[in-house]
Amino acid sequence: MHFHYMLYLDDSRFPKSSGNWRIARSVDEAIQMISEFGLPDQISFDHDLGENQKTGYDFAKWIVWNELDTRGIFINVHSANPIGRDNIYGLIRNWENHLNNQVKEN
Repeated sequence: MHFHYMLYLDDSRFPKSSGNWRIARSVDEAIQMISEFGLPDQISFDHDLGENQKTGYDFAKWIVWNELDTRGIFINVHSANPIGRDNIYGLIRNWENHLNNQVKEN
């Protein structure tokens, strides 16, 4: 079953836009939301989620490792960390390219 919601991963901030946002303050909370509600319509990532905590990039890796199809999801990275932001975007973009290439091969 798919619930229409948007996932906002950030340890302290809140979404700037209105909508059906569900806020996850940690990677574990974000994973729990997807496990419970399915993939969201949108994911907004922060990279740095507090000292000694998993990062938004760790969450992006979890998505790829679990082979979740993100192609229909709007991905945003609102992190102030430019390297972390580029890493998340790059990983998701490469994953979606891989999924697209699999479709072409079959």
